[in-house]
Amino acid sequence: MPEALFVADTHWGHQACLGPRLGLNRPFATIEEHDEALIANWNAAVGREDTVWHLGDFCYRCPEPRARAIFARLNGRRRFLVRGNHDKIGARLPWDGIFDVARVVVSNPDGTTGLWCSHYAHRVWPGQHRGDLHLYGHSHGSLPGTATSTDVGVDCFDFRPVTLAEIRVRLAENAAREGGA
Repeated sequence: MPEALFVADTHWGHQACLGPRLGLNRPFATIEEHDEALIANWNAAVGREDTVWHLGDFCYRCPEPRARAIFARLNGRRRFLVRGNHDKIGARLPWDGIFDVARVVVSNPDGTTGLWCSHYAHRVWPGQHRGDLHLYGHSHGSLPGTATSTDVGVDCFDFRPVTLAEIRVRLAENAAREGGA
């Protein structure tokens, strides 16, 4: 059965992700190695019939032909972009939809789950008090998640998109950390 997966901050083509300047220090020797690893990780996680929500910063300082070539290699029947601060080129790719923020409803064994998706973390969001969860990027793992919100960027999840089940595990870890604080 097709799944919905979520990811942010792939930053394909962005050389500065590899060094100390941005504080990311992604573990790749070259941007080509980085890009190929993220493509392989995406395709290992995402099936051909799955839906992917990319929560911003698809690429940066990446020539548009290269960004298009990367996009064409990525699995997923439907792919949506929630714009980030580095999506000038990314927004020109053939997404199935482009949004500034999005409320996504995902089916799961317990029914459905509402998700508020944004590139940026919110302290409050629509549907929060009705059980909607909040997914974001931008912070590259530097902003701790909560029991109801988390960063789905590649820096937080082994450089790949993640399912709602994987996100729920992270939210439970966040809740345990909050309870122990």
